[in-house]
Amino acid sequence: MLREVLVSREDPEGFFAKCVSVLGHQETHTQFLSIIKPLSTANTRLYSVLSSLYQEYFSQVSEDSELELALTLSLLEMEDHQTSTPNQLPHQPGVRDNQSSVLLNSKPKSQGKNCTQQEDAPGRGKNDLPAQSRSRSKETFPEAEAHKSLHIESGDNQSFGTSQTLYVPVSSPSFPIPNTVPICEQNMKEGDVNLSVKPRHPKNRRQRRKAAIQQIVGLTRSPSAPPPVLLWFRRDLRLCDNPALIRSLELGAPVIPVFIWSPEEEEGPGVTVAMGGACKYWLHQALSCFCASLERIGSHLVFLKASGEGNEVGSSLQTLKVLAKETGAQTVMANALYEPWLKERDDVVFSSLQKEGFECKMFHSYCLRNPFSVSTEGVGLRGIGSVSHFMSCCRQNPGAAVGVPLDPPVSLPSPAHWPQGVPLNALGLALMPRRKDGTIIDWAANIGKSWDISEDGAHAQLEAFLHDGVYRYEKESGRADAPNTSCLSPYLHVGQLSPRWLLWDAKGARCRPPKFQRKLAWRDLAYWQLTLFPDLPWESLRPPYKALRWSTDRSHLKAWQKGKTGYPLVDAAMRQLWLTGWMNNYMRHVVASFLIAYLHLPWQEGYRWFQDTLVDADVAIDAMMWQNGGMCGLDHWNFVMHPVDAAMTCDPYGSYVREWCPELADLPDELIHKPWKCPASMLRRTGVVLGQTYPERIVTDLEERRSKSLQDVALVRKQFPQYVDKRSGCDLVPLPKRLVSEALGLSHWDGVVLTEEKQFLLPVITRMEFKHQLEDPDADAASNPYNAVLKGYVSRKRDETIAFLNERDFTASVMYEGAQRQERLEKDYRRMEGLHPSPSPRRRVRRTPTAKDKFSIVPSGAVASMR
Repeated sequence: MLREVLVSREDPEGFFAKCVSVLGHQETHTQFLSIIKPLSTANTRLYSVLSSLYQEYFSQVSEDSELELALTLSLLEMEDHQTSTPNQLPHQPGVRDNQSSVLLNSKPKSQGKNCTQQEDAPGRGKNDLPAQSRSRSKETFPEAEAHKSLHIESGDNQSFGTSQTLYVPVSSPSFPIPNTVPICEQNMKEGDVNLSVKPRHPKNRRQRRKAAIQQIVGLTRSPSAPPPVLLWFRRDLRLCDNPALIRSLELGAPVIPVFIWSPEEEEGPGVTVAMGGACKYWLHQALSCFCASLERIGSHLVFLKASGEGNEVGSSLQTLKVLAKETGAQTVMANALYEPWLKERDDVVFSSLQKEGFECKMFHSYCLRNPFSVSTEGVGLRGIGSVSHFMSCCRQNPGAAVGVPLDPPVSLPSPAHWPQGVPLNALGLALMPRRKDGTIIDWAANIGKSWDISEDGAHAQLEAFLHDGVYRYEKESGRADAPNTSCLSPYLHVGQLSPRWLLWDAKGARCRPPKFQRKLAWRDLAYWQLTLFPDLPWESLRPPYKALRWSTDRSHLKAWQKGKTGYPLVDAAMRQLWLTGWMNNYMRHVVASFLIAYLHLPWQEGYRWFQDTLVDADVAIDAMMWQNGGMCGLDHWNFVMHPVDAAMTCDPYGSYVREWCPELADLPDELIHKPWKCPASMLRRTGVVLGQTYPERIVTDLEERRSKSLQDVALVRKQFPQYVDKRSGCDLVPLPKRLVSEALGLSHWDGVVLTEEKQFLLPVITRMEFKHQLEDPDADAASNPYNAVLKGYVSRKRDETIAFLNERDFTASVMYEGAQRQERLEKDYRRMEGLHPSPSPRRRVRRTPTAKDKFSIVPSGAVASMR
């Protein structure tokens, strides 16, 4: 901190204020002079300025502080005698009790799954961070603790000037602090102070001071304090590494956290399905847990529904204006969102508020790289859409540094009077359907059991992955039958875990797989594409592919959605999706390939279903991946997953299918992925009746369906030759204006370009089998030398067992072919020379039934020498 002052990054007044904020009143009074003592020789002028600030501040402290302390203790004692049995009233988030209360907190236990009980949960809370994070907090976040104060309110709600604030040294041993635990749905009634639980006394003095600091948090300010700050939460429901939250503390004003729900603004134009059912349920639970986290530091989250005037649709702007008028706030802070329609909304909101005299600040934290700052200058447009091209753009134009993560605040200053809010249930995020008899259909019950939907749960999942799964991620991330993936995508989507925190922890792990870190680049790439093409969720980027002849068979779509296609691998993945709201990335490729390449259903149907059922439903990522899988994105998938053979990679022993399709559990490993090939006797023994206990296949001839898909692509590419590059055979995509301006080196658009509305076409990555199919549109898929259907990743040795068997069988086959060729040549030679057939070789090594070497057992009498 002294270095910041010496290099003029921090003014002396700000340095002194931070010292008071972090150390507290009494510690600053006793230690400040010793802290600045090195400046007496290094910088005498600065030392004199800080000394004068110290003398001026503490000379203004009332000499009657001991009298105020005695008054506070007497008031607490009177309240305790008047109220023999504490009564607690139910409290709704955002609604403040009008009775007088003493706001005192202590460090509770970790947040559990349901957020209604205080129970220990694994993970990293604000006080059990690793040493690396704690060291970062000392350097980058000295203002983490807000001013500690004890506030005693009057009982009259209408008299705003009657509250009194008493500042008490938190390390004073003569002032016992009551230990109360805040609950999400409760608030204390007048005079209710929990004195039954005594605070724990740590052994050494440093721990005792730390515990005392964490007991008095978020205390209310006096009416003479600065106007409060509105902290607008959206998809940043966390305390760790939250730039807007940290910067709000630097203002030294009360902070009012607020969440505004406006479904119309979230949806945006087109059919985005931005917030599906599973995602809304996760958001509801995440808000409840985040409310509990804020209460642990002396604050709470105010829930509001977007309001409008008359019959207008509710808007966040109108809601913020009403809230600012009610609270007297003059500052609004938030973390940025990057969906084009949400960014446009935020720009309108902040512009309107700034015109009315409000101070508005937006911070970047949702992605590692701000997608609106990514530029292709110095890299070009060749290969656009691939993650390699995107990473090259980021390296060539680095922009702002990622920085280090910010540790969570210990306290949050509260306002003297809280605004009126609504209960969390009133937002309608977790509404469940009802049957005719009135009973509730809790379709999300299994999702709640499968996840710990809290910030602590996010850190616990990250720690578990970095200690185990990360070591298998590089080669085995495609396995569906083993926990080799991080399962962190839902936490990243809602903002319970920041990508910067994840990146730093991944780099600090003992195993640093580049593939895992590359996934964060894929995430930023998706948002960059969404900013370039706002209609990405519903409009194909390649114009010819809009004319594809998709199937209209709704029965096939229903079977795919319910996991009843007759293909066990596909059905297991879709059932896992419905029950848990998640599946790993490899299985998403499998089900997407089956829907598009074999069922001929449009990619938009798959996108909408994923958006409604995934708990990590992200518009940018889902739209980009479904466009690529649907053959119309910037980067064609150069593969098609086979619904049966892909199991060699992701489920070689059938464990995954047995878990989610238990009716097939008794089938052997080699037939569990293709039960239609089982003998009738085996099906009877295992109790499997195709068409009854397990569905029949909805399509049988996969090769024919695949050939038809290729022929349709070749047909539309032939119909629109203007969108096919004649030289390379690649598809041409119209470029957005932003990319054209970067390619032409224009900082501002010329009027001529805008008025003429020129269309710039760019060749993009195109699958090789599509280029070859264009030469012979009626050819089948089997005759295409660039057939993209994968028969499992055997050649890449993703599965060691399958790779070994394949190598062994291949060696035996080569030996057999060599022996046959040698016998044929010798036979032909003898016939041409008129010689007798060769006699049987003597001393031949005979095969024995006990031979264990498979390579010595070759068919047709060909024998390998054992010498």
